[in-house]
Amino acid sequence: MNKVAVVVLSEVGTHEALGRVVNALEFAKELQDHDDDVKIIFDGAGTTWVPELADEDHDAHLLYKAITGNIHGACKFCSKAFGVINEVRKTGVDLLDDYDDHPSLRNFVKDGYQVVTF
Repeated sequence: MNKVAVVVLSEVGTHEALGRVVNALEFAKELQDHDDDVKIIFDGAGTTWVPELADEDHDAHLLYKAITGNIHGACKFCSKAFGVINEVRKTGVDLLDDYDDHPSLRNFVKDGYQVVTF
């Protein structure tokens, strides 16, 4: 079984960014469908995707819903810095503050996860 942490860093707003987040979610879904251990983290500008993808009218919402159980959370500091902390809270996605108000990617490495960024 693979152990993979998928980190979304792209910001809402361009076709390129949409492609990155969709590829991240597809990769996570593929891992999930093969019973791999996958955790999805929205970090940096990637925190802006959480409220967007949670919106039922978004084109990638169904893909997001398919992997919701593997969402580890969103960076607390970055959610605040990018002005989406209240919207992220409304989605129920955990705000991560393991290390200086950021998620600890080191813990994933320590626990044997491969870290893949989009």
